[in-house]
Amino acid sequence: MQDHLDDLRFAHVLLDTAAAASMDRFRALDLDVETRPDMDLVRDAETEVEKLIRGQLQRSRPRDAVLGEGEGLEGTGPRCWVVDAVDGLENFARGVPVWATQISLLEASAGSLRPVLGVVSAPALGRRWWAAKDHGAFTGRNLSSASRLRVSRVSKLADASFGYSSLAGWEEQGRLNGFLDLARTVWRTRAYGDFWPYMMIAEGVVDICADPELSPLEMAANAVIVTEAGGTFTGLDGSPGPLGGSAAASNGLLHDELLGYLNERY
Repeated sequence: MQDHLDDLRFAHVLLDTAAAASMDRFRALDLDVETRPDMDLVRDAETEVEKLIRGQLQRSRPRDAVLGEGEGLEGTGPRCWVVDAVDGLENFARGVPVWATQISLLEASAGSLRPVLGVVSAPALGRRWWAAKDHGAFTGRNLSSASRLRVSRVSKLADASFGYSSLAGWEEQGRLNGFLDLARTVWRTRAYGDFWPYMMIAEGVVDICADPELSPLEMAANAVIVTEAGGTFTGLDGSPGPLGGSAAASNGLLHDELLGYLNERY
């Protein structure tokens, strides 16, 4: 078994660089709360952060490929770093602190790429989460101040807290009725948005969450952290991992019921 702890330490260095750059731009944008934010300004900030991370990766891991939203895929090989420089762009644009930089490492296994490492940094919240395959999931400000993460033991939907990002996409996929039925069944629902409900699954304070449309950039790190905390992460079709274009995450005990509701057809 390959030990990914050196890669994990390096990923924390990447996050330190990203946090310094993104926080310089956060709330320094020309925000006008009476109109929609100028997303071009935000995307410029996102591009700047991605370039900084790519530069460090190219210097320190020159044989590895890098995939990011701004510059796409660079390089080939059995290892690929995936960079989501600013997950939660709309929040970033409006001054809401719920956004994060996500970095993951995918490696070739059985003919496909699978995530083996994930780090998520939310510097405006002062929070960071990370995991490496077979080493568990943790949270803290850095590696030296870490607490281990474990999912909840909630076993009934009537007792469960359901997190999601928004209602967008559910109706387009014909899943809105199932989504609403699930929302009526659980104890509590909250639209926390983007990366955050997945981190709360790993922390054990949310029990189920799902999104109908997502890219690997947005989900690869989350998948490693959830599964290393003892949870389950699949697409809405039940396929394991983050590469299916949608996401369903849970403490494992509620996963089949979660998928059942979200795949209801009328």
